[in-house]
Amino acid sequence: MYPPELVQPMKEDLTSAGFNQLTTPSEVDEMINKADGTLLLVVNSVCGCAAGNMRPGVKLSLQNDSTPSSLGTVFAGVDGDATNQARKHFLPYPPSSPSIALFKDGKLVHFLERHHIEGGTAQMIADNLSEAYKQYC
Repeated sequence: MYPPELVQPMKEDLTSAGFNQLTTPSEVDEMINKADGTLLLVVNSVCGCAAGNMRPGVKLSLQNDSTPSSLGTVFAGVDGDATNQARKHFLPYPPSSPSIALFKDGKLVHFLERHHIEGGTAQMIADNLSEAYKQYC
């Protein structure tokens, strides 16, 4: 578990861009099951690839005509129960932090694992997500 004062700026990096911070399993289930249209659900983390690639790439991806109708995030290593619940919805993909999931009508339709994120740039992540938005949003 990380100290709250350490992770707060990392959480705010996404919540200030419109993401709902989900801290309980029921919040995760409710957001996934009740989202009309599409939901982008991000597993945030303290690692360098989250700060350098994932969070900037996710925010950049939202500067498009087509974007998800709902935005949510859980924080690995902090909100453990919520993160574990989100990962149940990511199956068959193994746990990965950070990671990015796109749901349409409650079904997982696109997923980026850590190995897609840590070797890329923010622009590559944004481009990948933008293409998924064109297809599903």
